Amino acid sequence: MLESQKLKNMQNMKCYAYIIAGVVFQTIIILVFALTVMRIKTPSLRLRSVTVQNLEYNTTGTPLFSMTLNAEIAVKNKNFGHFRFDNTTTNVTYGDVIVGHGDIIKGRANAKKTKRFNVTIDVSSNGVTDSAKLSNELNSGNLTLTSLASLRGKVTVMKIMKKGKTAKMNCTMTVNLESRVVHNLDCE
Repeated sequence: MLESQKLKNMQNMKCYAYIIAGVVFQTIIILVFALTVMRIKTPSLRLRSVTVQNLEYNTTGTPLFSMTLNAEIAVKNKNFGHFRFDNTTTNVTYGDVIVGHGDIIKGRANAKKTKRFNVTIDVSSNGVTDSAKLSNELNSGNLTLTSLASLRGKVTVMKIMKKGKTAKMNCTMTVNLESRVVHNLDCE
């Protein structure tokens, strides 16, 4: 009976060892899943390209400019769940003065995808007070503008986890007045 008791204890120990190994293995799998798939990152918001239309400017007398910018904006979602965002506005500034704005309509960027859309922005120098700086830039033939936007939304992972995220855009561009082309488009 002593031998059968030892054999039974040995089998029980093996069973406990398998149970513990299974629990440890499942814990490792859950931990890896939680650290990779369930980690929610902030989507990125960028200007991909900008075209200039209806450009008018005056360098003599009172310096002024007016144009329409057609911007392609991209929302890159790096998450394993979709990013649903609300309506917002993108502002174009000259110095610290807002010279134009365009509306970004609400939408959805799917998981691990980039959502692209076009925004039309009417830009005018009304409200610019530093006429000496504006006159110098217009005479040089290059006008530096900045585009700013903040896109609020929610990332939903597997219909379980929802987390609010805000994608921000800060892009600087130089408009060549002669060729009516945007170059040096740089987003942070």
